[in-house]
Amino acid sequence: MTEKIVLKDQSVRNALIVRTSLVGVGANVLLAAMKAAVGLLTNSIAVVLDAVNNLSDALSSIITIVGARLSAKKPDRKHPLGYGRIEYFSAMIVAALVLYAGLTALVESVKKIITPEKAEYTLLSLLLIAAAVAAKLVLGAYVTAQGKKADSDALVASGSDARFDAILSGSVLACAILYMLTGLSLEAYVGVVIAAFIIKSGIEMLGGTLDDLLGARTDPELSRRIKSLICEEEGVRGAYDLFLNNYGPGRNYATVHIEVADTTTAAELDRMTRSMQARVMRETGIVLAGVGVYSHNTTDEECRALRSRVTKAVMAHEGTLQVHGFYLDSEAKELRFDVVFSFDVDARALLEEIRQEVQEMVPDYTVIIAPDLDLSD
Repeated sequence: MTEKIVLKDQSVRNALIVRTSLVGVGANVLLAAMKAAVGLLTNSIAVVLDAVNNLSDALSSIITIVGARLSAKKPDRKHPLGYGRIEYFSAMIVAALVLYAGLTALVESVKKIITPEKAEYTLLSLLLIAAAVAAKLVLGAYVTAQGKKADSDALVASGSDARFDAILSGSVLACAILYMLTGLSLEAYVGVVIAAFIIKSGIEMLGGTLDDLLGARTDPELSRRIKSLICEEEGVRGAYDLFLNNYGPGRNYATVHIEVADTTTAAELDRMTRSMQARVMRETGIVLAGVGVYSHNTTDEECRALRSRVTKAVMAHEGTLQVHGFYLDSEAKELRFDVVFSFDVDARALLEEIRQEVQEMVPDYTVIIAPDLDLSD
């Protein structure tokens, strides 16, 4: 598995993105020039469109470079968490260019179906197109691998686009060979099919980048890993309400609630939180920015039986996913706990229904229930 470059290596990561993008710019400009010459000499609309597509790829690489440079700006008073999210905007622009290239190819291919033009391919032109296919395959594999290594959506999108370009060029090559052998011209029809695949790719890239900008659910494996690391800390009985904020690739800040015994001192809590913050950062590269505390009853025997009864009653309701943070305060006469609700229920109405039901179990106590969102696994 290719190792991702984490937060502490941001300068190395940005240098890798810029270097890879420069390779993409150089390669695509050369390929565009070669294909434009072949397309004009052979009167092939497919090859000319392929050249234009390569120019858009070069522009995509330039946008990626600009995005990497801007995102590398140091945090300041106005943006204390840095400029990392700029990379998501650059990835969105790249995706939009891929979508535009697909739509353009579709329009021009349909035009050539309606009003076909005779192409004049030569052996040299076929060899040049074949060389372009090979170059694009190599470039796509290289850019994708570097993009995964640097955790760069923009580079991964560029690599995917390069592979689609190779397919496009390969289809043009196949059509050219078929035309030379049989006189049957299919390049415009193949262009429609390939354009559809490019459009699909652009939409998928755009959707993935929108998820990054809007905020997607934390990866389940990562969520469980972070909670496991936190629970390794001596004295921590559970980890809940993990919330991950992403401010660009490699810039993740998390908050969490931990459950500890009600006899835990402030000094012990200080030691626990500092230790778990260091562990999470070391193992995942994520900054554990905030740690809330749930108190666990250790001396009240009544609480243990009540917790079981209340949890069973609450979980009997459809749409409740978890009960945690349960604490019975005998002195203040308060029962406090949190309930995690699914997104497909009316949490407010269900919360009141549950509160009334629990209140009947403990009529002498004030029942305080905090609703939680299903943020992570």
